[in-house]
Amino acid sequence: MAAQPKKKLSRGRSGKRAATKKYLLPKLSLCPKCSNPKLSHRMCPSCGYYKDRLVFEQKGVTKVSKVST
Repeated sequence: MAAQPKKKLSRGRSGKRAATKKYLLPKLSLCPKCSNPKLSHRMCPSCGYYKDRLVFEQKGVTKVSKVST
């Protein structure tokens, strides 16, 4: 048999425990090449550079429109 709680926890005590479980927003930095926001220590999604080096070359973006039938 597992241990059971002896007394009901108050709202304050439960809230103190739950207060440590919070979501943090990611820290963003600016890309030195294109000045767009990006995650630190990761490639820039807009220009493809990481540490002043081209890591990913992006091809021309084409939009696909829906064809009515």
